Amino acid sequence: MTNKRNKNKNLISQLGRNFFFFVIIFYFILEGDGFYMDNFLLSVIPVVVYTNAETQKVQILKENKSKSGVYRWVNLENGKSYVGSSTKLSRRLRDYYDISFLNAEIKKNKSLIYNALLKYGYSNFQLEIIEYCASENCIEREQHYLDVLKPEYNTLKIAGSSLGFKHSEETITILSAIKKGDKNPMFGKKKPEGAGKPKQKIVVFDKDNNQTTIYDSISAAAKALEIRQTAISNYFQQNRTTPFKGKYIFQRIIED
Repeated sequence: MTNKRNKNKNLISQLGRNFFFFVIIFYFILEGDGFYMDNFLLSVIPVVVYTNAETQKVQILKENKSKSGVYRWVNLENGKSYVGSSTKLSRRLRDYYDISFLNAEIKKNKSLIYNALLKYGYSNFQLEIIEYCASENCIEREQHYLDVLKPEYNTLKIAGSSLGFKHSEETITILSAIKKGDKNPMFGKKKPEGAGKPKQKIVVFDKDNNQTTIYDSISAAAKALEIRQTAISNYFQQNRTTPFKGKYIFQRIIED
């Protein structure tokens, strides 16, 4: 009985939004104001709006369990926003509420949205679920909203891509140590003639968690991520740039 009542409430809410949308369009048509009409059509109407991310935390995590889609954080103090997507919304949103996680990521990647959440507090942020969609469509839909909304907190302008992503000083140091210096296991040693292929380290960028991890080999990365080695090998052979499973971006580093 309760589920039926909730479904009816959601239906009425959706009909109300559709009616409001129709009235606004009809008004602009009568007024003939092309400028406002064009801008209105570019606006985004979220399917769900949580006006206080602090007091509605439990509701946010509960209602988005086992769902995938596109979300937006909006700073109520300055209007700046961040757009993201996830195939597991509740788990991804839970990361935003983990203070230790935010601080750790800020040290590595200097995330603008993480900094803003800590600075202004969750009570000064509104969380919007722009739309729910199939997991395989998350990246495509996120890109659409990145293009339309142009969110200020997004450093990556291409959904699911490492383009525009800057490694932190810590990561850069690790990458450099792999290639040269006394931390390289081959430092000061001459490589034997006829030696096999150079060891191939793998850098994995996790888009959902905004984390960069370095693995000693393809097999080590595959084991940690619980995927087949051939999946990573094929990723490189096909010169792919889109995230594997909409989440992982692989880069390889060949040691000299």
